[in-house]
Amino acid sequence: MPAMTLFARGAWPTVSLALAALLSGRASAATEPGSLQNPLEKSADCRKCHAFANPPEHADLPNVSPIAWAGGMMANAARDPVFWAGVAIAAQDMPGETASCVRCHAPRAFVAGRDGATVIDDLDPDDLAGVDCDLCHRMIDDGVTPPGDAHYTIDDIIGEAGDVPKQGPWSYDGGDKPMHSWVVGDLLGRSEHCGTCHDVTTGRDRLDAEGQPTGAKFNEQRTYSEWLGSAYAVEGPEFKSCQDCHMPAVDDVAGCAEFNSQGITHATGGRRHDLAGANRRMVEILKSLYGSAGSGDIDDAYFDVALAGIDLSLGAAATLEVTAPAEVDLLAGIDGWSVKVTNNTGHKLPSGYSEGRVMWLEVTASYMGEPVYGSGRWIAGQGLENDPQQRTYEAIAVHQQTGATNHLLLNDYWQVDSRIPPKGLQAGIETDPVGDRYTLLPDETWPHWDETTYAFGPARLVDLTPGQDDLLDLRVRLLYVINTPAYLEFLATENQTNSAGADAQALFPADPDPLVLAEWTASVPLRGLVEEGDTSGGDSSDGTSDGTGDAPTTGATSNGTGTSSSTGATPTGTTTDATDGATTSGQQGGGGGDGCGCRQSGPAGGLALLLLALGRRRRARG
Repeated sequence: MPAMTLFARGAWPTVSLALAALLSGRASAATEPGSLQNPLEKSADCRKCHAFANPPEHADLPNVSPIAWAGGMMANAARDPVFWAGVAIAAQDMPGETASCVRCHAPRAFVAGRDGATVIDDLDPDDLAGVDCDLCHRMIDDGVTPPGDAHYTIDDIIGEAGDVPKQGPWSYDGGDKPMHSWVVGDLLGRSEHCGTCHDVTTGRDRLDAEGQPTGAKFNEQRTYSEWLGSAYAVEGPEFKSCQDCHMPAVDDVAGCAEFNSQGITHATGGRRHDLAGANRRMVEILKSLYGSAGSGDIDDAYFDVALAGIDLSLGAAATLEVTAPAEVDLLAGIDGWSVKVTNNTGHKLPSGYSEGRVMWLEVTASYMGEPVYGSGRWIAGQGLENDPQQRTYEAIAVHQQTGATNHLLLNDYWQVDSRIPPKGLQAGIETDPVGDRYTLLPDETWPHWDETTYAFGPARLVDLTPGQDDLLDLRVRLLYVINTPAYLEFLATENQTNSAGADAQALFPADPDPLVLAEWTASVPLRGLVEEGDTSGGDSSDGTSDGTGDAPTTGATSNGTGTSSSTGATPTGTTTDATDGATTSGQQGGGGGDGCGCRQSGPAGGLALLLLALGRRRRARG
């Protein structure tokens, strides 16, 4: 067994003064096209030693070998068809300004001088590896370049083994050594490493509501800064780095296939490399394009690892707390159905690239499988119903002069940012929410939760099971769509250059399949049903919603005699047809409503249809 000096997880060491001095002389600024003397090595070469099956003790985890990276969005950043559709629009808007897009999504192409690529065919085959092994394991802290905009500094000095050393957490002291040069570096284990690409600033001046420059450039993405300003960036019991969530630690894991086959593991463990995010649908599409059903370039197993990691990540992203009525009397309606969403992540929820993305609450009450009340539902051929109580979480940037949306390189004003802040987020213009959804807490941090209350007016329903007890089935779901139908349509119709937008749109189903981040259900006693033929009572009245960002109240599950349950994310979503209405959705959820919020042909249109449907589907309770 090789003798190794290992370092405790979560405490990657600062390099020695001598090594720090050596590293400081390796590079002094971000790496630019054509400046590398030693090209990045191919990830296919890394695969030869760093792909292996899980040992028995980790059989229940996604693959823990480093090459598990191959099926995720980091490895496929340069293959993402929606990315290239967006690049086409950006190149139309600002010709010659898309090099930064390539710098982040196809680093190998950027440093080799192919930074002018605007279509995937402009890349070499090896460029398709996206953010790959050698980029991350040769990236160093030059002491000069701040995180952001993919301004990475790549080590370019040959080591003892005749290649550029790989940065990592392990030191080898005698015995067997890796097949390549190595050096103990601390950047790879710090959140700043991830911040290299996950803060993005464009060249436009950011404007305020009056159209005046704020003195800063437009803060297009601030995922790293959101973490940096949160409670998780503070040393102490709550500290968590980006790697702690997106590269979870694994005990007793080998670094290569040979050691794994011999049962030789590292005492301080390692980290998973699937780098899970939220873009599950895109990974499914990439599997169809590059897996066994497509070109066969990437083994299906790697995509399956990525999907499993995403499911684990999404399942922990948010928590729902619901206070429901003990029972419902249809003659009175519902007043005081409260929902609290808590963000469990280290950044806003959702975070990152905002165009075409929306998260929202879907609230429904059903009797015998038929909807009675609802908010935030998908309507076939329309999208989000945009009812007055709808609660969405999204960020909408615009070109203020024209009001145009979805033009990333033209955006200069945040119209709204209602995404839920992370725990302990300090106030700051770069990461503050936009709008009046949230209110600063006494300690000058933003709440990492959102609360809203739903109210629905009286409803008239025929009792389908006379003489039996009746129940109203309640459900709350936190749903998320990345790449809404409206955004995909925009990419297709606005593209006057090539077919990238239409090609991307064709890869998605016509109806979105939202991710379910969290779900709560309950069944409560139902009163106020009428006998068939009874025409008395049942006036409909408006419902209201009140959402604030005040301090949290005690969240309950279900009151009364009904049953309730709550679950995390699942890979399946709603089955209703929809197109997107995200960019026009209401942010505060206030105002009057018409009960369930459905579109009606007249004052009682929805109610009449419901009575007709229930009458035709009369059935006994199973």
